[in-house]
Amino acid sequence: MTDDRPNYASRCLAVWEGGRPPDDLAAARSYKELYSRFVWSGDPHEVRGPDEPPTERIAAYVAALLERWPNSTGDEDDHPVWESGLVGNGTGPLVYFCVRWNVAGEVSAFAAQVAASMRLVCFDVSRGKLMS
Repeated sequence: MTDDRPNYASRCLAVWEGGRPPDDLAAARSYKELYSRFVWSGDPHEVRGPDEPPTERIAAYVAALLERWPNSTGDEDDHPVWESGLVGNGTGPLVYFCVRWNVAGEVSAFAAQVAASMRLVCFDVSRGKLMS
């Protein structure tokens, strides 16, 4: 039996608390600093777990996304939008997550809209672009 499901690439987004950077380059620098501080130390063998729980605003943001698109149940017929789930991805003032490419436009637009409504910064890591 073959697996006929397509293999999708993903689009990764980062959402964080703080002032909106003035441009894409500044946003990329802010993202890299936050990512290295809260997620990855730079050592390819060390990925930090959530050292601290997500802030209230990041937790509320994740909850809003999960209300619209819950995590996968693991059923074969279940095709989640989240590349590897969303629960547990937030740490401190940052959440980093990836969505399946086949739904990236819809999910990214909604993710950016929710972030803006909560006064959070939304950055498309895959494209290196601020989202509004």
